[in-house]
Amino acid sequence: MIKKVLITGATGLIGSELVKQCHSEGIAVNYLTTSKEKIENTENYKGFYWNPQNGEIDVNAFNGAEAIINLVGATISERWTKKYKKVILDSRIETMDLLYQTLKNINHNVVHFISASGIGIYPNSETRLYTEEDDEIGDNFLAQVVVKWEAAAARFKGLGMGMEVSKVRTGMVLAKNDGALPQLIKPIKYGVGAPLGNGEQWQSWIHIEDIAGIYMFLLKNQLEGKYNAVAPNPVQNKKMTKMIAAKLNSPLWLPNIPAFALKLILGEMAVLVLEGQLVSSHKIEELGYHFKYYNLETALQDLL
Repeated sequence: MIKKVLITGATGLIGSELVKQCHSEGIAVNYLTTSKEKIENTENYKGFYWNPQNGEIDVNAFNGAEAIINLVGATISERWTKKYKKVILDSRIETMDLLYQTLKNINHNVVHFISASGIGIYPNSETRLYTEEDDEIGDNFLAQVVVKWEAAAARFKGLGMGMEVSKVRTGMVLAKNDGALPQLIKPIKYGVGAPLGNGEQWQSWIHIEDIAGIYMFLLKNQLEGKYNAVAPNPVQNKKMTKMIAAKLNSPLWLPNIPAFALKLILGEMAVLVLEGQLVSSHKIEELGYHFKYYNLETALQDLL
């Protein structure tokens, strides 16, 4: 059983929930942060400074860690200018390069490297159900990012004491105060909510407790490979919008927001709301992971 884990991105949306779940299972957490103000030092939660851009890292972060969970990466929900695209990519690749080079040069006990990834690797489709076996790749910027992200993670395989690698292809994470849900709620609350584009695009979502739960499941069972981290019941955009509106008692009266308008407002980033993938959670369920929030109704009940 893993006793201590090193987490990057531990203070972010998924990281915060994951730290909570690690502690409830008696697993101590070391974490890397670029902010010296965020460094804490308690018995089971210790922070260490790093600056991936400058190649700086406190190697004490690896002390006693038997696994690394890599969650770090700049948000994709900011306009994709040429400059910001570089930030999105570098924040994922540079950080992993620094971890890789450091592990190569120190004595460590890390046997498992678990990295965040995204379902954005799959092509946009309203009819196709994607599993981890599918090797087709989308044709947008996000898919290219995921390909490079997963390639950077794959390098850790066999490093040191025969390290195993897992990649967690994450769907739309639903949480109360952060991530996608507050953004979906805002226009509906103000009475201007509407399905986006044709509303037929799939939203393969997951509750914040389940995404952290999947990381814990992979960690405790030392499972390697690619895993889709999505709830078993994806919904189309129009259905999700209607369900949120019903929960908020806020009727939808506007027509769908046309795709061209969203492209004008969001630019290339409009693919995030206009495209989607119908993604299967079958693999992780077959291995024994039990979702706490199986369908959107119960997830929204909990979060709203």
